[in-house]
Amino acid sequence: MSVTVSVVSPSGRAGQDVELPDEIFSAPVNVPLIHQVVVAQEAAARQGTHATKTRGLVRGGGKKPYRQKGTGRARQGSLRAPQYAGGGTVFGPQPRSYVQRTPKKMKAAALRGALSDRAASGRIAVVSGFVEGDSPRTRDAMAVLRTAIGLLDARPSSRVLVVAEAEDERTWKSLRNAPGVRLLATGQLNTYDVLASEHIVFTEAALSAFTGQPVTPSTDQAAAPKRRASKPKADAAPKADAAPKAEAAPKAEAAPKAEAADADAAQPAEGAESAAAAADEPKAPRRRTTPKEGDEQ
Repeated sequence: MSVTVSVVSPSGRAGQDVELPDEIFSAPVNVPLIHQVVVAQEAAARQGTHATKTRGLVRGGGKKPYRQKGTGRARQGSLRAPQYAGGGTVFGPQPRSYVQRTPKKMKAAALRGALSDRAASGRIAVVSGFVEGDSPRTRDAMAVLRTAIGLLDARPSSRVLVVAEAEDERTWKSLRNAPGVRLLATGQLNTYDVLASEHIVFTEAALSAFTGQPVTPSTDQAAAPKRRASKPKADAAPKADAAPKAEAAPKAEAAPKAEAADADAAQPAEGAESAAAAADEPKAPRRRTTPKEGDEQ
């Protein structure tokens, strides 16, 4: 199902409706995939510079505290052993990288799922611009932003993500210090920032650059074709009664077919007479094939 949003102008009025691409904003939401991508993104942001000192890195402890035998105590070789206070750390954290390899197709599918979830909830808006004129102005930009997300308060209570082109200096200078607003370029849009924001606002230029296709108005908003006024139909003249059809002449009976039928009827009669004559004839006695008594000798 396609998603349609209204474009908000810098004056704060809703303009034409645009239809968001289904392949990006109506994609299936795969929650395990989104979780995997977000975990990988947060892990990649870790510096991994944590480090602890082992007993070989701690300063001191080069001298044996006491002799090996004769003291009654457990033998020790250094005061910087792990069991001593001030000693080294065993199996402590060491500098490492937390980067997880995530295929590009998985990242793209997770981003499509996150955008589709926000679009299904009605949390995606499109504006034609935030500021009128050439100079940036935060007050006007915030007024347009509140209108786009349907907020009446002076400040957004939840985080809002604004996606604009990197060359749009007026938008960046107007909203870069606004509280609760996160600004990203089209190439920086990611799954984590989409999920961490309640509303996502695109500029028309940023939406066109992100989807790779121009922003087109919705088909439902296209002007309906005008209907022509129907002219009153003139009373149709009564149709003249059709002339009666001439009666068809009776077909002559085919003589050959009748003769053939008489011949077919005569054949069963002749067959019956021959069967009756055969039944009246006397039957010849059968000859015995078995030998009589005394013929054996």
